[in-house]
Amino acid sequence: MAETGNGLSNLSVAIIGAGPAGYYTAEALTDQSDHVLVDIIDALPTPFGLIRAGVAPDHQSIKNVSRRYEATAGRDHVHFIGNLRLGRDVTLAELMQLYDAVVLATGAPKDRTLGIDGENLPGVVGSGAFVGWYNSHPDFRDLCPDLQVAAVAVIGNGNVAVDVARILAKTPHEMEATDLARHAADCIHKSPIRDIYLIGRRGPLDASFTPKELGELNALEEAVALVNPADLPDEAVDATLEGPAKKNMPILRGMAANRPDAGKRVRLHLQFYWRPMALLGDERVCGLRLERTKVVDGKAVGTGQTEVLPVGLVVPAIGYRSSPIEDVPYDEAKGRFCNVDGRISDRLYAVGWAKRGPTGTIGTNKPDGVEVAARILADVKPALRPGRVGLEDLIRERGLTVVTFRDWKKIEAAEVAHATGGAPREKFTDVGEMVKVAKG
Repeated sequence: MAETGNGLSNLSVAIIGAGPAGYYTAEALTDQSDHVLVDIIDALPTPFGLIRAGVAPDHQSIKNVSRRYEATAGRDHVHFIGNLRLGRDVTLAELMQLYDAVVLATGAPKDRTLGIDGENLPGVVGSGAFVGWYNSHPDFRDLCPDLQVAAVAVIGNGNVAVDVARILAKTPHEMEATDLARHAADCIHKSPIRDIYLIGRRGPLDASFTPKELGELNALEEAVALVNPADLPDEAVDATLEGPAKKNMPILRGMAANRPDAGKRVRLHLQFYWRPMALLGDERVCGLRLERTKVVDGKAVGTGQTEVLPVGLVVPAIGYRSSPIEDVPYDEAKGRFCNVDGRISDRLYAVGWAKRGPTGTIGTNKPDGVEVAARILADVKPALRPGRVGLEDLIRERGLTVVTFRDWKKIEAAEVAHATGGAPREKFTDVGEMVKVAKG
């Protein structure tokens, strides 16, 4: 337990997860108190979580939010400890003994499953894994999805589904100034994909994609976005709309006016009012059986009308789940840790998707972090726990190699130096290589 210059004890807090939720919480803790020491622990040698491994590679401006996290990382009372995996290198029970409070900011890395026949067939790849693959996440570098197919179905009507469809549809020219993983670029740009289907159970007014992401589908060099005009509401409805739906509808009406024979290589079909019933195939997926739906009292119900799409790749993008942790209460239905306003139990908290489930945007994590930080500072008083000093002792005893934020900057510099052809960086995909560079 460290003391300040005036004899006051510092509160020691460990945050598990170096993504937006973790950094916003660290920022809020150190904004609200001068007497708190924060260690941000991550399994990877790289910080920033989904900013690095989830944001689409052609959305570089969104990644600029990492500058804010860098400012937090530079604070004297904030320390990054990368390449330290919970469960493998250190247990939650050990961290609870070492720190006054522990915050789970582990996100929701697991794909939700469809719960239909055939979803374990080769050729069915969850969007979390697929996005990790094209974003150079070390856990998915060897995913190697077979893209030598003519048609792909992406199931979901959110921004992740739109991202996947857009990345598959873009040309090498459109992707040259991005940090798309080289292995993914080689695979995608050699693919014979001609049809991409975006499948939604409900109608366009219920879709959760944002106007910016939707609009990008209507501005692709070699892909034409198509909508069935019959799936759109009467134009008189447009005047009553609010929020994203008000901006989405003109974009969708424009897509409904597009022609499939527009002279572009790829057709991108936005199909509303269809739900997946089964994935078909023997050795790998070769089709997707769909049922036409209608919305009754806010729920999509089947009509009995079915159709089979001949697709060779299916990417469900229907949500995510946090990974359970031993002895931490878990809500199976919501895919997150059981908590009340961020508090799981005495001195144990959750923030971000681990707290509320996979909802909201990157910015949603800021007020979340502020709220949880205030709760911690109100609930927990400093005790005779060793905090960072104790963790460093444990790391030495176990012969572990961890990565500091200064080490991470070496990795980042090497990635920037290795970039070619207008790319902002060439990401490492191997943890061993990252650690070697960090410690070199």
